[in-house]
Amino acid sequence: MATLMAQETAEAPAAIATMLRDNADRLAALGERLRATPPPVVVTCARGSSDHAATYGKYVIETLTGVPVASAAPSVASLYAAPPRVAGALVIAISQSGRSPDLLATVKAHAAAGAHIVALVNDEASPLAAMAATLLPLRAGPERAVAATKSCLASLAGLAAIAAAWSGDAALTAALTGLPDAIDEAIRADWTAAIPPLVGAERMFVLARGYGLGIAQEAALKLKETCAIQAEAFSAAEVRHGPMRIVEAGFPLLGFATSDAAGDDVAAMTAELAARGAVALMAGPGRPLPIRAGHPALEPLAMLAGFYRLVEALALARGHDPDRPPHLAKVTNTL
Repeated sequence: MATLMAQETAEAPAAIATMLRDNADRLAALGERLRATPPPVVVTCARGSSDHAATYGKYVIETLTGVPVASAAPSVASLYAAPPRVAGALVIAISQSGRSPDLLATVKAHAAAGAHIVALVNDEASPLAAMAATLLPLRAGPERAVAATKSCLASLAGLAAIAAAWSGDAALTAALTGLPDAIDEAIRADWTAAIPPLVGAERMFVLARGYGLGIAQEAALKLKETCAIQAEAFSAAEVRHGPMRIVEAGFPLLGFATSDAAGDDVAAMTAELAARGAVALMAGPGRPLPIRAGHPALEPLAMLAGFYRLVEALALARGHDPDRPPHLAKVTNTL
């Protein structure tokens, strides 16, 4: 019987198609608003997998619009009660449940300071949904596995759609129409060759850069929570500033290489570490772990979908239940 994680990953293409279709008018209106009155800054608010999606959002928004994107530290509002100065800013809050107290405190503080709140949230009855000036429901349906999959992929697609609607980028807009099919193809791709090198791993690196960095962060989290592997995500540039020192013969690493200059650097760094004896795995267009997406900004979504199937199978191979990792709960409420 398939795990919940596998079932929910398989539901991602339909969820993304529904999210994009149902939010088309809201996205168009938001794009018009942002072009008419560009915000001086975009602030993201999220934790966990949603925060990894926010990292992706930073790159896709900054590269397409030039507006800087910063991540809010929820403790500033929830623990220190320090009011932000964000009049005219765009705040994008991302959450599966929309109920964590620190996220809600942050959104409330930013709204009171004059920011426009956009919520990418799966639970449309949540407090976060009620606080949004622009609500973009993820429409992913119930997610029962502790490890988020389809809600994270829908969040990523929503952020790409915001950037496309705002910038008017024709190539990204066109590629989004084929995204559900690309995600479905990625889920069906054969990544089983990566299981033997990782089945006995205790620690590893996950490398990416640019559009792929948030996906590397998400992959490292999933390796921790489903497989109990101490995986750490690094930019292919940042890993040169010290972390590469611990890579020795047999050290496993996974690189996510997009079909752009950032992906070229990931491939170069991975090859350099492989030359030292690292066990190097590579995902991306034309890579041993294959994907196709139609646009470099969407390739990380397809890579993550393929990875979710891999990490579910890896967890089972290591004797773990990916649906019920010990000590973790589906909804995490932090203050």
